[in-house]
Amino acid sequence: MTEKLAALLERAKSVTMSGAQKEQQRRSFAYGNTKIENSRITREMIDQQAEALKRQDG
Repeated sequence: MTEKLAALLERAKSVTMSGAQKEQQRRSFAYGNTKIENSRITREMIDQQAEALKRQDG
C-alpha cells in the first residue's frame, strides 16, 4: 500500500456521515449490486423501492 493511500484511509476513518449521506450511500450500493445482475435496473427503481420500504417501516 502506498503512503498516499494509507494517509487517505486514515483520514477516512474520521469522517462522520449524516443520515442523508448514509441513505444515499445505501442506495448507491443497492443500485451497483443489482445492476450487475440485471441491466434493466435503474436508479429510479432503487429510489422507488427505498421509499416504499421507508413507508412500510414507518
